[in-house]
Amino acid sequence: MAEEKKPQKNEKHQSYKDDDQETLVRIYGCDLKGSKSIYVGLTKIKGISWPVSNIICKKLSLNKATKVADLKKPEIETIEKFLNNLEMPDFMKNRRNDRETGKTAHLLGTNIDMKREFDIKHLKAIKSYKGIRHSNKLPVRGQRTRANFRAKKVASGTKRNKK
Repeated sequence: MAEEKKPQKNEKHQSYKDDDQETLVRIYGCDLKGSKSIYVGLTKIKGISWPVSNIICKKLSLNKATKVADLKKPEIETIEKFLNNLEMPDFMKNRRNDRETGKTAHLLGTNIDMKREFDIKHLKAIKSYKGIRHSNKLPVRGQRTRANFRAKKVASGTKRNKK
């Protein structure tokens, strides 16, 4: 009849232990968490999607489940060399028929932002319809202008603090 109560543990679960610090691995100018698998970690690099990450793992015969922290320097170097000249079908590349060169390429990292910026500057310079829309800060791809695009602009009639 004597009920025995088990003592409750009031220990809080800690997500990081003292000896288990998060390791970061730098691949192609991007810090990747060491706790992630290589398949997931590669998608954190700008310009690498899930299918591209899958191609990289298959072509370099990497196990998708291996952690990024477990990669050795030669493996990281081979990944970076492969990223410099990706061998994949043209339909998966993100820069098809480049305006300047006419070639199909796949851009990674900060090159994507730079090319997009240069493309917008070019559209503004030739005063195309899209360029004029960009310079006036209006929606470019045919969206309505009545309500939604205004959220990005500074409201002209903002509420003032009443004293």
